[in-house]
Amino acid sequence: MNPYASAGSVSTVTASVSGNDNLNGDNNDSGIPRQNISGERLSTAEVTRRLLSYVRPHAGSFFISFISAAISVVLQLYTPILIGRGIDLIIDAGRVDFAALMPLVQTLALVVVGAAVFQWLQGYCVNRLCYETVRDMRIQASEKLGRMPLSFIDAHPHGDLISRVVNDVDQVGDGLLQGFTQLFTGVVTIVGTLVFMLSISVPMAIVVVLVTPLSVLAASLIAKFSNRSFGDQQRIQGQLGGYIEEYVGNQKLVEAFAHGPEARHGFDGINDELYTAGERAQFLSSLSNPGTRFINNIIYAVVAIIGCVGVITGVPAALTVGEVQTFLSYANQYTKPFNEVTSVITQIQTAYASARRLFALLDATEEVPDAPDALEISDARGDVTLSHVDFSYVKDRKLLQDICIDARSGMRFALVGPTGCGKTTLINLLLRFYDVDAGTIELDGMDTQGITRASLRRSFGMVLQDTWLFEGTVHDNIAYGKPDATREEVVEAARRAHADKFIAALPDGYDTVIGEDGGSFSAGQKQLLCIARVMLTDPAILLLDEATSSIDTRTELQVQAAFDELMAGRTSFVVAHRLSTIRNSDCILYMRDGVIEERGTHDELLALGGAYAELYNSQFAEA
Repeated sequence: MNPYASAGSVSTVTASVSGNDNLNGDNNDSGIPRQNISGERLSTAEVTRRLLSYVRPHAGSFFISFISAAISVVLQLYTPILIGRGIDLIIDAGRVDFAALMPLVQTLALVVVGAAVFQWLQGYCVNRLCYETVRDMRIQASEKLGRMPLSFIDAHPHGDLISRVVNDVDQVGDGLLQGFTQLFTGVVTIVGTLVFMLSISVPMAIVVVLVTPLSVLAASLIAKFSNRSFGDQQRIQGQLGGYIEEYVGNQKLVEAFAHGPEARHGFDGINDELYTAGERAQFLSSLSNPGTRFINNIIYAVVAIIGCVGVITGVPAALTVGEVQTFLSYANQYTKPFNEVTSVITQIQTAYASARRLFALLDATEEVPDAPDALEISDARGDVTLSHVDFSYVKDRKLLQDICIDARSGMRFALVGPTGCGKTTLINLLLRFYDVDAGTIELDGMDTQGITRASLRRSFGMVLQDTWLFEGTVHDNIAYGKPDATREEVVEAARRAHADKFIAALPDGYDTVIGEDGGSFSAGQKQLLCIARVMLTDPAILLLDEATSSIDTRTELQVQAAFDELMAGRTSFVVAHRLSTIRNSDCILYMRDGVIEERGTHDELLALGGAYAELYNSQFAEA
């Protein structure tokens, strides 16, 4: 994914802004309602219809593939006729009509080469068709995730969502590749062989047609029982992906708590479950091929017996030896498409199970779009007003209640209180990651519900406790919110954030490529880069959520001075547990259980002698 895909929507990005991450790949401990994206309700017909809708834009490749398949199959079907005629020209030992046989052999060679050429062209077009279709699916799935509300991302395991975009789309592509190949060649082969068989002997053709459905019936019964197992296999695979993704991402924490054995035990449990489901699905589907081949061999034997009787007695039809050989070839080719479909039934079923999971993601309820008349703002002053705001992640579990804040441009507000009181949730509401249940939030006198999300978020600069850096150069990471920034602007932002010294010591300076999530940088260095990112965007409103928590005391003083310079004339909301960093705030809001219990300046709250004073004195005493 392009790291600049979301540039401009907000000045920095983290893995989660709601604090709902957990180390379990399946459980939803956040309490946020989870949408049902299992896909079990989608019928096979509906899945097929939607798959074909992705194929339709590539109709050119589709028709070329179909025509090539038709020509290739017709040439292959003409081959047994030529061979049968050749057999009939071999009358007896020493009695071979070479004059008639040699032109026949030349024609046979041309037919074989022609069939191979058109078979290659069919394969090329089918491959192009399938890979273009898979590309479109993955683009749509990726864009879908970008349109989903934060509540959806928080409520579902990230590894499972990744698995749908990556693994499930690949499975659909493999199934399409096999399915279309067999579909194109199979339909033409069945029709063509049936026509040729009817031209040779109607009674023998009827025997083949009547017996063949037994093969299809056996495959259908097996598919019915194995389909559910393949659905379970894909579901558990997504669950395993989520489990691995979250544990790998938090490996340091796992090792620090010596949780490795428990983590491996949890992995083994899901892996064993996946093994059982996969073994059951593979066993059931593996019965299909030998079962249908057994029935087809019976058909072949019946045709051979009836053909021999026809050569000897003329009943049910007078046949030559060459015609019997031709008919046996056609009988084998007539049943071959059924064998090929059953041989890839495992991939096809896996593809349909994956398609259900993919389409369930694509059908999930998206974030409510901006209203058609939503305003696009560019130069916000920074006046923020919250009037009687109520919000909860779960409707029957209250969180924020009757929140009222009036922040004028340039004012500094600090949010303090015990963990879980709603401080970060309030930040989420300001950015419209979530919408309020009641009340209003206004920016410069305009209800934020009537402002486009993108322009609203461009008015904010955000630095969180959890840093986020992508794999790229230091310059690109700092310029994330302003991709067109010059090198001078980036360097100046880094200097103001006190990050320029350690950047200058890097092997390639600002062109140094850092690994995913900051690579080997320390927590403090990563935080400084995120702070520089916000300083570069120069937003109207600052949101600082424990922004200096990973920085040593001396560096914190330097960064705090830079923040003081940056916050001058700008509205700012600071979430902090270290109360020494918010003494100069214009207003401190002490929150508990989603309610603002106390508000005022540092001195006013100390004089009040309430919860804030108790908290501040406890920190001072500890110091």
